[in-house]
Amino acid sequence: MSHTAHIPSHRKPRRGASKTAIRSGVAGGVLSTIALAGAAAPANAEPVTETIEMPTLTAGLAGSVAQSAAATQQVADSLDLRAQEDAAATHAAKVAKKAKAEAQRKAEAKEKAAAAARAKAAEERASRSEERTTLSGSSAPASNSTTQATGSAAAVLAFARAQVGDAYVLGSTGPNSWDCSSLVQAAYRQAGIDLPRTSQPQSTAGTQVSLDNLQVGDILYWGGAGSAYHVGIYSGGGKFIGAQNSGTGVVEKTLDWDPPSGAVRLL
Repeated sequence: MSHTAHIPSHRKPRRGASKTAIRSGVAGGVLSTIALAGAAAPANAEPVTETIEMPTLTAGLAGSVAQSAAATQQVADSLDLRAQEDAAATHAAKVAKKAKAEAQRKAEAKEKAAAAARAKAAEERASRSEERTTLSGSSAPASNSTTQATGSAAAVLAFARAQVGDAYVLGSTGPNSWDCSSLVQAAYRQAGIDLPRTSQPQSTAGTQVSLDNLQVGDILYWGGAGSAYHVGIYSGGGKFIGAQNSGTGVVEKTLDWDPPSGAVRLL
C-alpha cells in the first residue's frame, strides 16, 4: 500500500461537464447581445442621458404659505370692516340720542308757549266778559255805529267774542282753533241755527242785505255770493269778528280793516 493512500486529496472536485456547458452558453448569449447592440448603434452616437425632475416639497410649501397669507388677510379685512360698522353704529346712536333730546326740548318749549298763550287768551276773555257785563244795560240806536244785541243775535255775538284770541287753523272746528266758516257755524249753533260747514253756501244761507243796513249777527262774506272765500259775523259799531288767518287768529276788527263784499241775514 502506498504511504500516501490514506491522505485525503486537497484538489477541488471537477465540475460536471453539463454545468460547464450551461454556463458557457449563458455567457455566450450575453456577449452576443452586447455585440449586437454595439453593432446597431451609430459609431459616433453620444451616450443617451435623461434628467428626470422629481417633485420637490418647495412648490407645495409655497402654495400653502400663500393660501395661509390670503386667509389671514381676509380675516384682517373682515375684522376691520366690522370695526368700521361698529363705529358707524355707535355714531348713529349718539346722533339719534342727541336729536331725540333736542326734539323733546323743542316740544316742551312749544307746550309751555301754548300753555302761556291759552292762559293769556283766558285772561283776555274774562276781561271782555266783564266789560260786556258792564255795558249790557246801555242802549244804542240801530245803526252801523252801535247796535245792542238781543235774543239770538246776543247769543251768536257772545260766543264769537269769547273765541277772540284763538288760533286760526284751516279745517279746525274748535274749541281752541277755528277757520272762518267753522267759527260762524259754531256761533249760529248757539241760536239753534244749523249752517252749512263752508263759506260758499253760508254766503247764501239767508236774505241778502246792504252793507249800509247791517245788524248784529249778520253774516259778512268776502267774494261773490255763493262763491265766497271768507266769512265773518257783524258785531255792531262798524266792526266784525272773524277767524282771519294764521297770522292774526280770531280777531274783532273794523270793517275798513278788511271791507266785506256783502252780507246775509238769518236772525
